Amino acid sequence: MQLSTRARYAVMAMVELACRQQDETAHPVTLAQIAASQHLSLCYLEQLFGGLRRAGLVLSARGPGGGYRLGRPAAEVSVAEIIDAVDEAIQTTRCTGDAGCMLNLDGDQTHCRTHDLWSELGRHIRLFLASVSLADVVHERVAGRAWPPALMEEA
Repeated sequence: MQLSTRARYAVMAMVELACRQQDETAHPVTLAQIAASQHLSLCYLEQLFGGLRRAGLVLSARGPGGGYRLGRPAAEVSVAEIIDAVDEAIQTTRCTGDAGCMLNLDGDQTHCRTHDLWSELGRHIRLFLASVSLADVVHERVAGRAWPPALMEEA
């Protein structure tokens, strides 16, 4: 599975923003504050926040006292939306598009025998990330969610 640095950094930055915005009277947060707190490049964050802003996940205010705020409450923003906003796909197969990842004996593109396995894994990852909100991450309500309750009791 491949989850890009862009996707991971965007989620980290959004979690930091959500943590700093828990109080509705909180001031906007600058990218410099997020960069320093998360040890991320300010230039890289500027690129990421362009996509987050276009997706409506953050609002920006210019000038002195400016910065960023969440565009919606943290409970209404899924981790999958953040990843989508920075245009990153979660790649679990080596196939790109519908072409397939191998050539068959006739020289035509085809899928390998494990394609469906990895493709289904990608769908499960996507469903999981869509079910986790920014608020869940901020309030540490993620651990153990991937396990069905019956398996949790056995573990």
